[in-house]
Amino acid sequence: MSEPLALIVEDDEDINEIFCQALASAGFSIHSVRDGQAALEFLKGVTPNIVILDLHLPNVSGEVILKTIRADARMGKVRVVITTADASFGEFLREQADFVMIKPISYVQLRDLTKRLNPLNKKN
Repeated sequence: MSEPLALIVEDDEDINEIFCQALASAGFSIHSVRDGQAALEFLKGVTPNIVILDLHLPNVSGEVILKTIRADARMGKVRVVITTADASFGEFLREQADFVMIKPISYVQLRDLTKRLNPLNKKN
């Protein structure tokens, strides 16, 4: 079985790179975008195993992306990890997401969480 796919949606270039490295280290194949519209376009044709989702994005918000994922039966098993500096907004969306992580998020925190979420990990 090939590596599971992670979609990273984060507009900050440095954070995006850290998230990409953390998910790759956790055993995921990576596709990253820095824009909400680009995320929606990608999701039209591809169903990732996990989405790392910032809430405040250019063009389309993370909240809209989350609602789109949850409304699409094809993506019923997609795990969504919200990453945000806005703790109150993250809490507001907690029931729709699998996890909410409040920034700053360390490489180790994200790597360890996503390693547990990797569908190839027999402990899932």
